[in-house]
Amino acid sequence: MTTTSAARPRPTTTTVRVPGPGTTVRLGISRIRYETRLYFRSPDTLLFTFFFPFIMLGIFTAAFSAAGNIGGDDNGVGGVSVGAYYLPGMLAAGMLLSGVQNLAVDIAGEKSDGTLKRLGGTPLSPLSYFLGKIGQVFVTATLQAALLLLVARVLFSIELPSDPEKWATFAWVFVFGVITSAFVGIALSALPRSGKSATAVVAPIVLVLQFISGVYLQFTTLPDWMQNLASVFPLKWMAQGMRSVFLPDSFAAAEQNGAWDLVAVAVALGLWLVVGLVLSRVTFRWIRRDA
Repeated sequence: MTTTSAARPRPTTTTVRVPGPGTTVRLGISRIRYETRLYFRSPDTLLFTFFFPFIMLGIFTAAFSAAGNIGGDDNGVGGVSVGAYYLPGMLAAGMLLSGVQNLAVDIAGEKSDGTLKRLGGTPLSPLSYFLGKIGQVFVTATLQAALLLLVARVLFSIELPSDPEKWATFAWVFVFGVITSAFVGIALSALPRSGKSATAVVAPIVLVLQFISGVYLQFTTLPDWMQNLASVFPLKWMAQGMRSVFLPDSFAAAEQNGAWDLVAVAVALGLWLVVGLVLSRVTFRWIRRDA
């Protein structure tokens, strides 16, 4: 008697390929180009993130210039022009809008419309995706800052610093602030329940921070409790760092601690960068939990 046994299928193994560092960076750079093109094709994004600081600088300069310089004596001698006083705050606001508001609203929309779900099925890793978003923010924020400085100098006749040390401070505060804002924006994108509600959730947070952080109002005119609250968040420190670059050193006495305190600026932005990075990685999902 011959026993014939059916051939058993061999178990198959699935190999998950993890993109190497070279592929991760290459895909990230490709995403930077794509995200940047997409950014400049969105009229709403351009109006409320890219051009918003220009609009506000123009409004404040036109509305309050008749009152004379800020920080001058009773005869109006000395101090700086209204435009020069508000320029540092508008640069800081631009960094926050480019990173926090732009990315939080954009990523929440991509979660809601299924874009992230589709990207999750491609070789794109979360790191490449983050590189694309952060790179886009850095490119657009740099263009925004350069154009804002050009407008300030040409249209509003605002004197810009001539000291290289001031520009070195501008560089590290700007880079630090933009990257921190980008990570905070990615983390904040987990808060809205849908793409439609993202603007309604994120925009008020960003607007309140601008009012209490010395962007639209002179910081020292705010109540102490409001100054202390603003000090918890990164925008206050970005604005303070920018004021140290563009305002005379005599204005340092008007800061909360009576000095520019750039070490505290670096520490605060560093802490928020770490917090934003950790929250971004913990909360980021290709697919919504309630999908």
